[in-house]
Amino acid sequence: MPRPTTLILILAGLCASSLGQYNEEEDLAWLQYYLRQSRASSYNYVPYYEEESPAYAYSYPSATDTEPEPEPQPQQAAPWRCPQECDCPPNFSSAMYCDTRNLRYLPFVPSRMKYVYFQNNLVTSIQEGAFDNATELEWLALHNNQISSDKMGKKVFGKLQRLERLYMNNNNLTRLPSPLPRSLRELHLSYNQISKVPPNALEGLENLTALYLSHNFIFELGASLKGLKSLILADLSYNNLRRVPDGLPASLEQLYMEYNYINAIPDEYFQVSPRLLYVRMSHNSLTNQGLSSNTFNSSSILELDLSYNRLQKIPRVNTNLENLYLQGNQIDGEQGPRDVEHSRAPTQPIKRSPRPPCLRRQPHRDLSHLQTAVLSIRISSHIPAATL
Repeated sequence: MPRPTTLILILAGLCASSLGQYNEEEDLAWLQYYLRQSRASSYNYVPYYEEESPAYAYSYPSATDTEPEPEPQPQQAAPWRCPQECDCPPNFSSAMYCDTRNLRYLPFVPSRMKYVYFQNNLVTSIQEGAFDNATELEWLALHNNQISSDKMGKKVFGKLQRLERLYMNNNNLTRLPSPLPRSLRELHLSYNQISKVPPNALEGLENLTALYLSHNFIFELGASLKGLKSLILADLSYNNLRRVPDGLPASLEQLYMEYNYINAIPDEYFQVSPRLLYVRMSHNSLTNQGLSSNTFNSSSILELDLSYNRLQKIPRVNTNLENLYLQGNQIDGEQGPRDVEHSRAPTQPIKRSPRPPCLRRQPHRDLSHLQTAVLSIRISSHIPAATL
């Protein structure tokens, strides 16, 4: 009996001879299609197009594997290692931005992070161990939140041995965080509710260069500043201080204690800081009885702000002083620039400035262009302005 394929070929030939409207190419294509179908239906169930190399290679884990083995990753941090609440720029993989997102908690901090920003949120607490994984942190911003001291872990910063800048201003802290890393260079704690600084609160911070404690309720600092060997700037303004700190660091260059209740300064108090340039003590309760003749006899001080105190006489100052602010005191109207006492004869005449400039806080301010000392006194309001 003839095979089916032979019969089909005979039949196709008869059709081709009888139907002239079909060309030879169409017959051949039809025949090839039939042969493929018949070959697949006999024993091979793999479609013909799968015999070619696929465009993409797929691999599937075996049934015993729980998950596919991860492929080697590039050096750049994987995107899924950034918390979904934050942003981690690919071109700055060591920074994590979680600021201004109404967060009420601190997300997990990956270990690669060096700069983390949590400011402008609603965070009220920092749980113990929150940063234990992020031991490479150098910059931590937690300001403008609602963090309270009672809701902070006792050693929350204990493992951050590379932390240089800590921003916790504008929170609800009632005491200084402790212990603090010895690596700290800047500590920002302004605008809190801190009332007391224990003697050992800043112990060991030999690298600290800037301390910001303004706008708190601190009434005494004791000798807590004395051991800060690298301190350059101390901002203690807007507190409840009744007395100056017991001893200043020799490295200090800028001291701000305005808006307190200080009424006296010990003799030669500033001479222990030979680099001191700017002293602001306006809006206190200083009197001449609380000052000695050598209180301000420091050759390094360039600007001294004693305005809005209770002084009745112009205090004695050093001839190197360039800017002296005394407005808002109770100085007798008969006193003027010539009544300023110096520790030695002045090398330049003293002139009066009708409107004193603000005391600068820049650590590298250049005053070399000033050739004369500036004395600004606002005499009691009952004295006519023409007599000035």
